[in-house]
Amino acid sequence: MTRLSVNLNKVALLRNARGGGDPDVLEAARICLDAGAHGITVHPRPDARHARSDDVLALAALCRQRGVEFNLEGNPFAAARPGYPGFLALCAETRPRQATLVPDDDGQLTSDHGFDFARDADRLRAPVAELHALGCRVSLFADAGAAVEQAAALGADRIELYTGPFAEAHARGDAGTVARDCAETARRARDAGLGVNAGHDLSQANLGAFLAAVPGVLEVSIGHALIGEALYAGLAPTIERYLRLLDAVR
Repeated sequence: MTRLSVNLNKVALLRNARGGGDPDVLEAARICLDAGAHGITVHPRPDARHARSDDVLALAALCRQRGVEFNLEGNPFAAARPGYPGFLALCAETRPRQATLVPDDDGQLTSDHGFDFARDADRLRAPVAELHALGCRVSLFADAGAAVEQAAALGADRIELYTGPFAEAHARGDAGTVARDCAETARRARDAGLGVNAGHDLSQANLGAFLAAVPGVLEVSIGHALIGEALYAGLAPTIERYLRLLDAVR
């Protein structure tokens, strides 16, 4: 069964819009895990516009206590600054079970592309090795069609397929070509010895279709759509609906 990791960035963003501690990111994580989610994801940006370093520490402790995966996403090359010690420093302090490297710039609204492995291979080799030394599984954000064999050569354990283009195509009713590209990239990744994760703009509306088209996905990381859906249906029922979708694909 594909595992569900819930990204809580949007809960943190809502809290930060008003200040204070409401809604409580840690309580949201507890509800997700109590409802059956398999893990928690956050992607702290250097400007702390949603998940902050203190959130990372608290969520890592909760996931250790619950014995579930904590997946920390970020750009290993973003410079440290006040309030943000840097992605690798956060990983060293919290030892997430999975570290997902993403090539987002400081000003990017959201992650919208994977690594260019031909261009970025030399830079990625050192952080991949450093994260392995910390005991982290390393996943690299990748576009459909990317040279994932080079990701394997760097020592990565997994790729995370960027599914934004699939979600857009699915909404138009024309996902066939993108789905085939994703499936072929996933196949090449597995042939190279990599596990395959997926994430970005996945939702209840398109998750089943994606997993049917791209078999063997180990984990999906879902945040924006899930939190939006939870505003209407409640957080725990929304998690349960996702789990039923995943179980149906299995």
